[in-house]
Amino acid sequence: MKFGVLVFPGSNCDHDTFNVIAEVARQPVTFLWHDSDDLSGVDAVLVPGGFAYGDYLRTGAIARFSPVMQAVRKFADAGGLVLGICNGFQILTEAGLLPGALMRNAGLKYICKQVHLRVETADSPFTNQLGKGDVLEIPIGHMEGNYFCAPDEFERLKAEDRIAFRYAAPGGQITAEANPNGSLDNIAGILNEKRNVLGMMPHPDRSSEAILGSRDGWKIFSSMIEVLATR
Repeated sequence: MKFGVLVFPGSNCDHDTFNVIAEVARQPVTFLWHDSDDLSGVDAVLVPGGFAYGDYLRTGAIARFSPVMQAVRKFADAGGLVLGICNGFQILTEAGLLPGALMRNAGLKYICKQVHLRVETADSPFTNQLGKGDVLEIPIGHMEGNYFCAPDEFERLKAEDRIAFRYAAPGGQITAEANPNGSLDNIAGILNEKRNVLGMMPHPDRSSEAILGSRDGWKIFSSMIEVLATR
């Protein structure tokens, strides 16, 4: 199997994400430059955090037009695995690969801290090594992490079991106090209709090694590896 990590001008978590695959997973991985439409035969695409194109206009608004994202769209349409983390989630919504939008945090401040997530579904290539109701500790670092979608789309997400993670208290309770950014229904991550694209604001790339304070994020990458190994 082979992973690809996108690199845009302004990406700053591309090396973090690359490191998880190369040094923790010990799997082949390559960087994919924003102005290339060649995905180099990868089996999974990782869209990392950062500030693609300086977040001009709004987060992800310019990145969606890059040649590499046109290739990623075709890749996802064909069933390829795509994981968008933080700015990557923002880019995926702007590109139409996921519904909704990421708005300014409710407090209008940048937030960087550890949060707890409750796993809402184990039925995806990204969560198959987890159990529904499991609580993960994973950090966030964002200014525009306030997820919103139209009421009909929200109902679809719930009905189709496409909400992957919700912000939660350490015991798993979904509370207003556990919501760091004002996201609709405490949503921290969602899946597309085919369940092969995941966008999430918290950073599993920053929580895949014990030295970082938590290895809970590793379970998301190991879930992807498990699925790819059977293809």
